Amino acid sequence: MTYIITDPCIDVKDQSCVEVCPVDCIHAEDEDRMLYIDPDECIDCGACEPVCPVTAIFTEDDTPDTLAEYIPLNALWYQDKDAARAQVETLKA
Repeated sequence: MTYIITDPCIDVKDQSCVEVCPVDCIHAEDEDRMLYIDPDECIDCGACEPVCPVTAIFTEDDTPDTLAEYIPLNALWYQDKDAARAQVETLKA
């Protein structure tokens, strides 16, 4: 199980979660509209979840069904950033 960042993060990118992550597994670049958690690096510590000011972070198993498309989206960013960015644009169009 890993943690997932979902759509409340879009256009917010607060960075509180980045500051508390002990393994530095939360990333984004300037052109990204949201932050992403690397599922291969996340150690499931949960430090990020309570500090998120917009309640955008869930465990994979607790991600609401309405936000399930963000589970593969977080992993996609680490494989193909442009594809992930395009998917965010589609989701928030």
